[in-house]
Amino acid sequence: MPDGLYEALERYAGLGVRAMHMPGHKRNAKAADYLTALGARLDITEIDGFDNLHDPKGLLKDAMARAARLWGSERAFFLVNGSTCGILAGIRAATEPGDRVIVARNSHQSVYHALELMDLDAHYLLPEYDRALGVYGSVAPEAVERALDECPSARLVVVTSPTYEGAVSDIAAISRLAHARGVPLMVDEAHGAHLGFSPSFPPGAVAAGADIAVQSLHKTLPSLTQTAIAHVGGLIDPERFQAQLDIFETSSPSYLLMASIDGCVRLIEREGKEAFARWAKELDAFDRAARGLTHLSLPGHGAPSGLPAYAFDRSKILISTRGAGITGPRLSEALRARYNIELEMAACDHALAMTGLIEPDGALQALADALLEIDRELAPSAEGEPFEAPAIPERALPIARATRMPQEAAPLAESLGRVSAQYAWAYPPGVPLIAPGERVDRRFLQEARRCAGAGVPLKGGPADGMLWLIRGA
Repeated sequence: MPDGLYEALERYAGLGVRAMHMPGHKRNAKAADYLTALGARLDITEIDGFDNLHDPKGLLKDAMARAARLWGSERAFFLVNGSTCGILAGIRAATEPGDRVIVARNSHQSVYHALELMDLDAHYLLPEYDRALGVYGSVAPEAVERALDECPSARLVVVTSPTYEGAVSDIAAISRLAHARGVPLMVDEAHGAHLGFSPSFPPGAVAAGADIAVQSLHKTLPSLTQTAIAHVGGLIDPERFQAQLDIFETSSPSYLLMASIDGCVRLIEREGKEAFARWAKELDAFDRAARGLTHLSLPGHGAPSGLPAYAFDRSKILISTRGAGITGPRLSEALRARYNIELEMAACDHALAMTGLIEPDGALQALADALLEIDRELAPSAEGEPFEAPAIPERALPIARATRMPQEAAPLAESLGRVSAQYAWAYPPGVPLIAPGERVDRRFLQEARRCAGAGVPLKGGPADGMLWLIRGA
């Protein structure tokens, strides 16, 4: 196998070339400890022989072609601004300002920011919902078909699969429905870069026919934070996507991040079959070790997921605390303080542990042991009222217009019936409970209070009990 970007950087670093160009540290890593630790000796800019991410013709072009072959896509694009820049570029490549788009309501905040930037008219899809856990399941193909009937002028369908909690949609069926109407499908697959490489995990969006699939490598695969890949083809012109990516991705892409992406691709090529088999074996062992839980429960691990979903991504370990006498944040704090285990997130009645392709030895066994020990200390409690199924708030104004109007802050208690000027979301996963231009209703206020009571802060507001509202609306 030819050398990759990392090997090329290592070789160049040993040549003793005097750097009369950016970056300012001049690869003089010995000048400061932090530069040594962060690998500055390999940190370069677009110099001779190292190609240009925004006009690739050599090393980077070959690296992205290698990634496309691995996933089976028409074109692959390295993303060093995370999945966010791929989502922004993908939506802009598929639409014109003012277009109608069909969007799953559980989309990441970057999708909403694209709606705002492009002044798009969103026709929202409500995914299926688990009222016991308060999480979204998958998007039903029937819901997409209804939306296409109700919105025949739609220029794009956007869904998230898998969700943060592991619910996978039937992307193949959704793709067929959208393509029958000539509408492209974009899948936010940020949490699913590992899908499709092993029968132990559901198939991925590229093989299922998505025209744009955006994946965060860093979430489950061995790559540095902020690294992602976009796969583009079908009804979307890759050159148009590249043009939009030039707008949203930095013009000074990090070669350290790009080397991480290329290294991840090459590792899967070289060791993928064995690595995925090992990961599945570790998850199987975790399921067996955690069978003794009596109060906490693990949907999808040792039992059916319970999520209303086409399939479940078992790389996510969803820990339900419902009826266990403990909240998700309290469980997360206990694992952190007593066992030195840091979870990915915690919500009202559940917490989430994420696993990865190169999980450290003993990590999953340690989690199982800690959960069993905590579980023995718990006493069952009343489960409380199920979560109310979400409804889309009444839209009074488009997002783009709402963000430009005069605003004022008001206490939550005085906001009922008024129009929000801001997003409010629990982050992670970054799915808005309300978006600009939507009218504050009882369900939003109830969910905001529930989050506050469980210690789950809402980002973007109303963390301080205040909500920005459109003045006079």
